[in-house]
Amino acid sequence: MDLAELTRRAEEIRARFDAQATARGSRAWSRAEITQGLVGDIGDLMKLLMAKDGLRPAADLDAKLAHELADCLWSILVLARLCDVDLEQAFVKTMDEIAAKLPPSSRTGQQSKIPTPKAKIKTAPAG
Repeated sequence: MDLAELTRRAEEIRARFDAQATARGSRAWSRAEITQGLVGDIGDLMKLLMAKDGLRPAADLDAKLAHELADCLWSILVLARLCDVDLEQAFVKTMDEIAAKLPPSSRTGQQSKIPTPKAKIKTAPAG
């Protein structure tokens, strides 16, 4: 899956969460509430990374780590759509800015730069 497909899948799951909340007499989560969920997922991710480093016990660690990373990615993808951020463009731009501040790569003697995709992935406005 590419970023656009991952985003569509994340939006599909978000729509199902929203429908479930409505059916229960509640409402869809706001951006702030999705971010609160992300913060909780980051906390869970931190505990799993501590376990990966041998600082905490954890069973089925790799599966749990993969799950938490996917949960975090879901939140990021949904928040980007809700905030009308072209995540692919923002990521490339931000990495280029960071790379420009770093010393040249020791492998090539030059700064590595991944070319910006020619076909920009457009995301539909959140709705």
